Amino acid sequence: MGTIALGLIVHLHGDALGPSMRDATGDTLWAMMITWWVAAIVPEGSLATRSAAALAICFAVESSQLYHTAALDTLRGSAVGHLILGSDFDPRDLVAYAIGVLAALAAESLARFLVLLRSRP
Repeated sequence: MGTIALGLIVHLHGDALGPSMRDATGDTLWAMMITWWVAAIVPEGSLATRSAAALAICFAVESSQLYHTAALDTLRGSAVGHLILGSDFDPRDLVAYAIGVLAALAAESLARFLVLLRSRP
């Protein structure tokens, strides 16, 4: 939920970041959110498998922006549709997604390590 809240703050109030940084930050947070959703849906999956699935979802959504129909563009024109599906394909977003998934992977790995340290006698 924190990642979603931070992403919405960047989306709605991130003007100080400038357009390029705001876009990249939002895309990175979006990819982190997808990674957390995959982890919640398939918690027994390995970190590598879940990360690969999250990255595949992100890439698929970005690639879907190359496909346009009136109905899909109308959906993308809504606030929720734009937040979920985006609007225009940008290959730079793929890099932001990879960074977001890696950041989520690193955060989970660090959390697991800290739990392991605490559990030692």
